[in-house]
Amino acid sequence: MIPATVRSALLPLVRQLSGLDAEIRQSDQAILALAKTDEMARRLMTVRGIGPITASALAASIQDISTFSGSREFAAFLGLTPRQNSSGGKERLGRVSTMGNRHLRKLLVVGAHAVLFHRKRSGDALGNRADRLMETKPFKLVAVTTANKLARIVFALMRDATYYAGTPA
Repeated sequence: MIPATVRSALLPLVRQLSGLDAEIRQSDQAILALAKTDEMARRLMTVRGIGPITASALAASIQDISTFSGSREFAAFLGLTPRQNSSGGKERLGRVSTMGNRHLRKLLVVGAHAVLFHRKRSGDALGNRADRLMETKPFKLVAVTTANKLARIVFALMRDATYYAGTPA
């Protein structure tokens, strides 16, 4: 049992946290409403792992997808591709560079975590790919590679103005 003095001392903090929770709920609802009105955000939300916040951030940050020559360049812009140290025709890939848009990269990695945690239920190509990688690679590495795959899917959806059809593998 918590003593009454401690309870009374913590009560203002509990009220502040409750107020913050309410404000966060309102912000989430406002972002969801905006995402539903934006055609690009609606298309992006059809991909597993991309919710209203990520879709809105991507749609707002990437105004013209044609500035990127391809999906690899787009993933590199987000900092989701391996660093290259190549010489003499021999390609050496290093660890994932953290260059690029930190906020979008973080949102995609968090979305990739969600895909990995719920991969058993879906049975789609993205989950099956993650299952194969999880057999030999650490979880966080698979999360970053899945985020890279999500970035490439996002690029294709934005370029072609289509919806995602996650077909089973």
